[in-house]
Amino acid sequence: MTDVTGKTVLITGASRGIGAEAAQVFAAAGANVALLARSADKIADLAGAIGAKAVAIPCDISRYWEMEQAVANCVKAFGGLDILINNAGVIEPISRMEVADPESWGQAIDTNLKGVFHGMRAALPVMERNGGGTILTVSSGAAHNPIEGWAHYCAAKAGAAMLTRCLHTEMADKGIRAMGLSPGTVATQMQREIKASGINRVSKLDWSDHIPPEWPARALLWMCGSEADDHLGKELSLRDDDLRRRVGLT
Repeated sequence: MTDVTGKTVLITGASRGIGAEAAQVFAAAGANVALLARSADKIADLAGAIGAKAVAIPCDISRYWEMEQAVANCVKAFGGLDILINNAGVIEPISRMEVADPESWGQAIDTNLKGVFHGMRAALPVMERNGGGTILTVSSGAAHNPIEGWAHYCAAKAGAAMLTRCLHTEMADKGIRAMGLSPGTVATQMQREIKASGINRVSKLDWSDHIPPEWPARALLWMCGSEADDHLGKELSLRDDDLRRRVGLT
């Protein structure tokens, strides 16, 4: 297990799924964890379960000022920020483009794309002052392939993947390690929403086809170590058997 003892990690979308699992994995590996989500009660319960290494910070990442304040609160609580995990994302509204609600469509972009930029923008000054840091963004196969009913999600994930590449281009020489992780389909609440929609091939998958959220959480931890340095600026896929072996997943 990658040792992150004494490091501070900020995780968006930490109230459930990959984010909640990552909070527990990083805390078990020695990190302080700042848990961000709109669901204040859920992250408060999770922080309470983790203990003194965790702090809950309610935040809507689609609003930059909230993200900026969340980073400030994290620094106040733990003295710094070493790792940012841009995990928060929404799949709704699942709908074909000719009937999509423009306002809801835009709100999804605000979270899935602008929220990623907001996290990067708020974290970078702190990390740069401290000599560097790691910024990981949870991506998706939807960043590279069109999927019926997911135009908002595909477009946002494609944009977020490019943000990671841009971040590496601009900030690698200042000690910023930027990477993306495409986990494949994961057994989370988002997959239940996808299943309920009945639209496209992903909604037809059996629950047993999805990997457990612990797998991407452990992969994110592994990406914080020097073993992942040959992937800087790139997107890793948990569909890759070699990556699974390197992370220690079965």
